[in-house]
Order: sequence, then C-alpha cells, then structure tokens
Amino acid sequence: MSKKYFGTDGIRGAVGQAPITPEFILKLGWAAGKVFAREGRSKIMIGKDTRISGYMFESALEAGLSAAGVDVCLLGPMPTPGIAYLTRTFNAQAGIVISASHNPYTDNGFKFFSASGSKLADEVENAIEEMIDQPMTVVPPDQLGKVTRIDDAAGRYIEYCKGTVSNHLDLRGMRIVVDAAHGAAYSMGPAVFRELGAEVFEIGVQPNGLNINREVGSTSLGALRAEVIERRADLGIAFDGDSDRVMMVDDRGDVVDGDQILFIIANARHQAGKLGGGVVGTQMTNLGMELALKRLGIDFGRARVGDRYVNEMLSARGWQLGGESSGHIICRHVSTTGDGIVAALQVVRAMVGSGHSLYQLCSAMTMFPQTMINVRLPVKTDVVSNPVVVNAVESVEQELSDSGRVLLRPSGTEPVVRVMVEGESAEQVERLAKQLAAVVESVVSS
Repeated sequence: MSKKYFGTDGIRGAVGQAPITPEFILKLGWAAGKVFAREGRSKIMIGKDTRISGYMFESALEAGLSAAGVDVCLLGPMPTPGIAYLTRTFNAQAGIVISASHNPYTDNGFKFFSASGSKLADEVENAIEEMIDQPMTVVPPDQLGKVTRIDDAAGRYIEYCKGTVSNHLDLRGMRIVVDAAHGAAYSMGPAVFRELGAEVFEIGVQPNGLNINREVGSTSLGALRAEVIERRADLGIAFDGDSDRVMMVDDRGDVVDGDQILFIIANARHQAGKLGGGVVGTQMTNLGMELALKRLGIDFGRARVGDRYVNEMLSARGWQLGGESSGHIICRHVSTTGDGIVAALQVVRAMVGSGHSLYQLCSAMTMFPQTMINVRLPVKTDVVSNPVVVNAVESVEQELSDSGRVLLRPSGTEPVVRVMVEGESAEQVERLAKQLAAVVESVVSS
C-alpha cells in the first residue's frame, strides 16, 4: 500500500503548505490517537526542536490527541532520540517528534516512535493514514485526554546519555567545542560533556525560533572548525537541529564525517570484543571504510540510504552498529535510534581508552575521494535504466576496476538523480563523475 503522507522519515514539508498546516496536524493527532487508543486508554509523548512553528503544531497535536481520548505528556525542546528514550521509560504507547531535522526553520515535520522507541511499523502508519480520511469526532467530555508537562525531561535524558558510557569515564583535561545548531540539544549537549568533566566551549546554543541550523550545526561546520582552532580544543562536536546526527572536527580543524565516526566506534568495540556482529552502512558509505573494516575481519553490509533501512538491516542480521555518512549513527547496544550525543560519547570514550587523538583514530582508515553531481529531472523518469546510461556506467566501472564505485541514485525528496563516483584518484573521480553526469543530462534533455 503506497502512503499518501508518510515518507521514509515521517511527514515533512514547508510550514503553511499542505500537509504542514495546523488543520492537518490537528487531524493527524486525532487520527494517531484513535489508532493507538484501540487497545485501551493511551498515553503519547510529544517533544519538539526549537523552530517557532513548534509551538503552533504542539498545540494542534495536543488538541487532536485529547479529542481522541488520549493522554499527552509534553517534553518541550528535546532531541529526537531523547523522545524515543522517554517514550520507553514512561511506558507510553507512542512518541511524536515535531522537527524537520537539519532543514531550515521554514520547514517542519513529524516523526513517530512506537512504545519500544523504534520507528512505526508500516501497518501502523497505514492505519493512521486511513483514519485521517475519516470524519473527526470528539469523545465525551469525561473521556477527553489529559495533558501534563514533564518538567525533568532534560535531566532524565542527560543521565541516560552519560549512562551509555562507563561510569568511570573522566573527561577532565579535555577541551571540547560543542555546536548544538541552535536546536534541540542547545542545553543538553554541552551539559553531558561538562558533567563528565570536560572543559566545554559552546556555539549554536542561543535558539530564537528562526536560527536553527543557520550557519552552524552538522551541515555547516565552518564555525566549529574555526572555534576548535582558536580554542586549541581536542575536538569539536556538531549536532543537527534535532540531534539525531553528529559530525566532528579534530584538533587540526579537519572534518570527521559519519563514516569515520562509525569506523572509530566499530574499531574500538571490536578491540574490546563487544562489537556484536558486523557493521551496516549505506550505498553512500565511503569505500575506504568498507576496506578498513575488511582488514579488521569485520563484516559489512550496505543498506538503502536512510536510517530506517540501516536499522532494518541491523535487526535482520542481529548486529548492533550502523550509520550513514551524514552522521546518523545507530548504537543498538544502548539506543533504539540514531543519537548524536550517544555516538559522540562513544568516540570520546575511544579517545580516552586508547590515549589517541581523534586525528590518530581516523588515520586507521583511508577515505577514498568521492564526487557527487546532481542532475535535475524535468519530469520523473527512470533515467537510471536507460540503455545509454547503463552502458556509460559500465564503461566508468571498467576504468575504475576494483578500486572504485559508481552509484546512480534517484533522490527521494527532489527531482534529481545523484551521480556518485568514488576511487583512489581525486582527479580521475571528478573527471568520470562529470563524464557520467553529462551522459545522464543528454538522455534527460533528449
């Protein structure tokens, strides 16, 4: 069954444009409430990031859920993984996140977690969509849902994060810059590392509702790199707007992306005999990581792009660790979803345990040069299967031989085809990517 509203990561779009309107979100809250209340009185957690539209949509969800007879617990600004955690610990039937992640403040979105803190099953999302199309009714007044605010939510999540690493982890003497993207982790992110003893310097911690992800955070690392150099810090940590992703900067100011973070965690847990199987990446994961893991004797699998698919492959294989180049890292031994703070703590623990700098830990893996070009499509078409494009891909693959990869991937969110070429030579990779993109463009325009 194809879905009308839910994508791979919930519902997302521009504020004020369908379906991201107060009227629709009121109906979404009611529909979700009716579905979750089928097994009796239900309780649902609501958290949000720092977008100004979060106030409006929180109220709309609250009204819809209450009309369906569902109790609501408001968490306020809270990282997405924190909402998943508190959904579990409060024995709620579901958690709802109001966030558009790394997007600008003009967007917003809605992600759902099940009682176990995992993404909703397809059949539950389908049931909610079916209910949205039904006329909205209100339960009798004595059955309306009650609303409470969880005042200690931030403190609970901070303690959880610290509990994912050894109680003996001592960060005294370590200098860390934390960039919270003016987002959900603006207070909790710095607090976790400060409470573990680190000297913390903060940027991106003054949200005003309009500045989330603006020139800060995991998608804009210039400010963090400059601050790390100026402060002579040991590392910098950058979260995105809802803190389910993390990127880092080493003491030299070099960017450490999700693939490198994933490798560092995998290597440390492998050496400790605690990896628990192999590692899952995606189609976009750097070939250098796959080869580095192979040298260590660690199995590796590639899932479709998207944390949902990474988690599905981890579950199917019984493995514990996976992630994406964008910094969405899933540590299933301590969390049910991607968690930027938890992943950063795993890396810092590896630094402390080994006595090595972040730069030294990264040096165990050689990143292959990658070039990606977006080719815009005038209309949605299966250009990837076009015989001319297929032949061009085969030609590039023959030139790369076993020392590179080619990937053509239609975007799931915009009308473009992503042309990615990866190999040992940056010049060769760039030349071949442009060559292949030109073929795709010629087919599109013909």
